[in-house]
Amino acid sequence: MNDDLHRILIKGGVTSPGELKDIITMLEAGGLKEVYFGSRQDLLFPLQHAQEENLEEISKFNTDIVADRSYQNIVCSYISADIFDMTHWLKGSTYLYILEGFDYQPKLKINITDPKQRLVPIFSGNLNFIASESEDYWYLNVKLPHWKKSVYYPVLIYSWDICTVAKAIEEIYQDVEDIDELFYILTKKLDTNNRTIERELEIPYIKFPYYEGMNRMGIDQYWLGLYWRNNRYDLDFLKELCGFCLDNSIGKICITPWKSFIIKGIKSSSRPELERFLGQRGINIRHSQLEMNWHLPVDDLEALELKKFLVLSFDQNDISTYGLTFGISNETGKRTHFSSVVIEKNTQPSIVKNFEVRPTYNVLHFKNFDPNTQEYKIYAQDVDKIELPGLLMELSRKYFSQLGKAGIKKKESAKQDKLDLEREVYQCTSCYTVYDEQYGDAKWNIRSGTPFKDVSEAYTCPVCAAPKSLFSKIKLEII
Repeated sequence: MNDDLHRILIKGGVTSPGELKDIITMLEAGGLKEVYFGSRQDLLFPLQHAQEENLEEISKFNTDIVADRSYQNIVCSYISADIFDMTHWLKGSTYLYILEGFDYQPKLKINITDPKQRLVPIFSGNLNFIASESEDYWYLNVKLPHWKKSVYYPVLIYSWDICTVAKAIEEIYQDVEDIDELFYILTKKLDTNNRTIERELEIPYIKFPYYEGMNRMGIDQYWLGLYWRNNRYDLDFLKELCGFCLDNSIGKICITPWKSFIIKGIKSSSRPELERFLGQRGINIRHSQLEMNWHLPVDDLEALELKKFLVLSFDQNDISTYGLTFGISNETGKRTHFSSVVIEKNTQPSIVKNFEVRPTYNVLHFKNFDPNTQEYKIYAQDVDKIELPGLLMELSRKYFSQLGKAGIKKKESAKQDKLDLEREVYQCTSCYTVYDEQYGDAKWNIRSGTPFKDVSEAYTCPVCAAPKSLFSKIKLEII
C-alpha cells in the first residue's frame, strides 16, 4: 500500500448514505475526484497535510482524516449478515450495537466476524472475535504484534463485553508475553460476563461467494454489490448513489475487504429506478469472478497490471477459479493474507538496486486452499512472471482435485473415532446394570472376555435378579 495515503476509518466498513455523502463533499473540497477502498474496510486517498484540518471542519459527522498508520480500522462481517449463510443467532443489528460501543481509536487490528461466511477475513487481526454457537458469545483468537503464533483466549466473550475487553488489551498488550498472563491480568482487572468454552471452534470450509450484481434478499428486498476493477471510485458517482439511497430510505452502505461495496435492503419498488440509474451511467454489475476474487495492494499499478496479465491467461485457457481467491503482495514473509493463493513479489537485493532486474515471485497457498487454516504451504519460489500463469493453473486444478476430500476424510476420521470410543455391552432393562464381556461378572464367576451369548441361560442380573432374557444390547460410550 502507498504509505502516503490518508484514511478515513469507517468502523466495520458500515456507513450511512448521509455520512458517506458528507465525506465525499469534504474530499471534493480538497480537490479530489476519486477514492480507494482499503482491505480493512476503510477509505484511502492522497492529501496534502496542510489540507487536513480545514477539510475536517467541513464535515457534519465529525469525520477524522487519519494520516497515522498506527491506528487501525475495525473489520466486521456485518456486510454478510442477511445475504449469506450466518450463525443462527447473529443479526446485523448485533454488529451495529457492538461497533457503537467502541469509543476509542484502536491501534490493534480488531476483527468481529461470523465463521459461517467467507467474504470478510476471520484471522487477519490481532484480536479476532468469532461468533460461537452460544447466543451472544464469541471466541477470541489473539495474535499480538510481538507474538509468533495466534492462540485462543480460554473463555468465550460476551457480545457487550467485546469493546471493554479489546480496550483493556490495548492498554497492556505490549508487556504481555502469553495468553495465560493476558487472561490473569484481565480477570483481575475486569468484571465481565465470560462463559466456559464447551468445544473448540470449528470453521466450515466455505467457497468464496459471488458478491456483485442485484440479488434477492428476503421476500421483498434486494442487495446490490458493486465492484471497480481498478479500485478508483468516482466521487461524483458515489455522491449521486448516496442521494438515491437517501431518497429510497436505504440506511446503510457497506465496504468490503475486496475493494468493493454492498448496499442491502433495497425495496422491490426501488429496483427499476436503481437499474435505470446504473444503466444510464454505464455501470457494469456482472464482472467475471476471475476478476473479483483478487486482493491487491491499494494504488499499485504494477500489481494491477500483473493481475490483468494473469486473469487474461485464465480467460484464454478457460480456467475456472470458482471458490478460489488470489492475492498479490509486495511484502515478502507477510503472514496476514486472507486469499487462498498468494503471489509474493521478492524484494530486490540491495546490491543490484542500481540495475534493472526482472522481478521474481514466490507462490504460496493455504492448506486445503482455506485461509482459515492459517497454515501456509510454499508451491514455488523465485519464479519469473512468465511462469506464473502455468503455476496458478496447476494450483487451480490441484484445488478442484482435492475439493471436498478434506471434509470427507475428516468425517471418516470422526466416524472411526466414534467407533473407537464405543463398545457393545448388554444392559438389564430393569435396573440398567451392564454386563461387559471385557470384565465378565465376578459374582457369577464369569471370566473376563466371555461373550454374553456364551453366558448360561440361568444367569440373572447381579443387582435386581432379572433373567438373562431381560438384557438388551446397547453401545456404551467410552470416556
